[in-house]
Amino acid sequence: MSATERRTPSWAAGTAPGAGRRARLGRAALIGFAVATVLDLGSLLAGWDPGHALFKPLLMPLLIGWALTRGAPRLLVAALAFGWGGDLALLFDAELAFLLGMGSFALGHVCYLVLFGKRPAHPLLAAAYGAALLGTVALLWGDLPADLRIPVAGYSLLLTAMAFRSSALGRTAGLGGALFLLSDTLIATGVAEWPQLPRPDFWIMLTYLAAQYLLASGVLAAGRAYRREVLQD
Repeated sequence: MSATERRTPSWAAGTAPGAGRRARLGRAALIGFAVATVLDLGSLLAGWDPGHALFKPLLMPLLIGWALTRGAPRLLVAALAFGWGGDLALLFDAELAFLLGMGSFALGHVCYLVLFGKRPAHPLLAAAYGAALLGTVALLWGDLPADLRIPVAGYSLLLTAMAFRSSALGRTAGLGGALFLLSDTLIATGVAEWPQLPRPDFWIMLTYLAAQYLLASGVLAAGRAYRREVLQD
């Protein structure tokens, strides 16, 4: 094992053999993700529930496939897989399914938080996200079902921490974290029965899918940047 290999963490490692084939598979997976996204969002706009049920389960596996061809770390794959679990749970309109979905997404946020590590993030963002958390929970609290208040508050804390820490990887991941927070806030306002935008599920999925793609892109870009630094040393 060379000195470079010893110094490169497994999540940032990349290999050259088969790069052309992986690149082709990656492009195919990303195109598939884009097509499935358009079809899913189109189904939501059209109010075609069977289309949403058909295309939504395809989204995260395709994004995972793309990420794997780009040398994705295991924690990123796990975060996206837990997102897929949440996606499947939220296809069912029941409180238990909502709680299971929230739990799956929460595990994904833990994976992201571990992945982001201890890189510094701007302290002003911490204040902004903290104010957003407190304000949102305070406003929603009285309108949420009593048995969902504590789970939603705990999940909101974890989600906000993930969104804040995502900025440590740069603007791409930071935007992804912010959009994830926005998407789940839209879900929470629906649970609280606040007035909604037309086709609220469309906006929830649009911001969520953009969030997952940007988070994955930010993590992969950070891995590539690390490898370049190691090779230059």
